[in-house]
Amino acid sequence: MQRTDFSAEPCHAHRALRNRIALDNNLYICRLYLVKTPRLSPQTLCLLERFIEHPAAWRYGYELSRETGLKSGTLYPILMRLAKFSLLETKWVATEDGVPPRHTYRLTPNGVELVRSTFRNSRSALKARRPAFSRGRA
Repeated sequence: MQRTDFSAEPCHAHRALRNRIALDNNLYICRLYLVKTPRLSPQTLCLLERFIEHPAAWRYGYELSRETGLKSGTLYPILMRLAKFSLLETKWVATEDGVPPRHTYRLTPNGVELVRSTFRNSRSALKARRPAFSRGRA
């Protein structure tokens, strides 16, 4: 009986599997490149509205929590995610002696651009939908 050496040339199933793995890896890499901004939940949009009022101003988390009504368990993960995507700049501010430093946040130029384009797009989408809801009246 003649023995065939399979290591020299992979069979069709092995080639197909290798091609599929390569394809899956490429798709995954492409997916990572496409995700450049965080998901903009209603809570994130509410927070970004507060930042765009004074884009260059440094804001405290507690101040943002009071203005937006967001609890700390919602607010701080959003702030960290926005900072991770370089939409917010963060720094520690030393206050009086005996008081721990406070973390402050402000929009980066990329953050300002994203917020303005997001709200511009949402306003134009609302204008486009308005005639349908007003039965033809503008």
